[in-house]
Amino acid sequence: MHSFPTRRSSDLFTDVLSDPDYDQGHGERIFINNIGAAWDLFPEDLDDAFFESDIVVFGGTALVPNIHQSLTELLKKSKEKNALTIVNTVYDSLNEKKNPNAAWPLGSSSETYRHTDLLIADREEALRLSGKDSVDDALCFFQKSGVGGIVITHGANPLYFAYNNPLFGTSKGSMPVSEKVKEMIIQHPEKVGDTTGCGDNFAGGVIASIAQQLLEHPSQQIDMPKAIAMGVVSGGYACFYHGGTFYEKESGEKRKKIESFYNEYLIQIQKNYPQ
Repeated sequence: MHSFPTRRSSDLFTDVLSDPDYDQGHGERIFINNIGAAWDLFPEDLDDAFFESDIVVFGGTALVPNIHQSLTELLKKSKEKNALTIVNTVYDSLNEKKNPNAAWPLGSSSETYRHTDLLIADREEALRLSGKDSVDDALCFFQKSGVGGIVITHGANPLYFAYNNPLFGTSKGSMPVSEKVKEMIIQHPEKVGDTTGCGDNFAGGVIASIAQQLLEHPSQQIDMPKAIAMGVVSGGYACFYHGGTFYEKESGEKRKKIESFYNEYLIQIQKNYPQ
């Protein structure tokens, strides 16, 4: 790993090197990130209104170091306001460079996990955060650390989840990626963009479903398989455009486009993973 001198006051930017042919066409990418002005964002920049929310999400905070180091206190404050807390991780290059043989810290102490209702990470991030060598061991670590629920993605491979929380219920298992997405990638290569943003769009789908369920049935338990299903198809659909953001021409356009993927995925998991 190499570092290049940059001015801390410079712009925050990320260069993405994408290889669409990697892993038999499933794709992969390398991110070259310059933290830049993100060094100048501090916990005190989050005013009280930030915490007056039903759901508080901290996503990719390793790219905003001062926020990342304060996650313990920020999540604790969120829980004191009765918010549902969600943490969506990103590769922690700073801590990896600092000590590649140690587990990555999340916040100022392991207490961070006790204040996290849902943790979403990819396989590499989960293993590095937990300091474990397998997904099963990582799931056990996070549960023992007090996380309410954990979802671990693994690219085009099945994802893993475990949750034990009054809001989510209790379950542990795995779910596949969308067969319809895989088929379209093979049958219509002309429609394929790249895999940039699949993880973020997965997290966005899960969070959107949770928010929608809370709006429709505020007193009921969250249906996590449905939330994860929305994440799967939202993340999978990111393969059909370039970059991590789908620019809508009208409100709700992406939701309409992934609706058929979502419905077919529910049939897929019911057939292969009956409840």
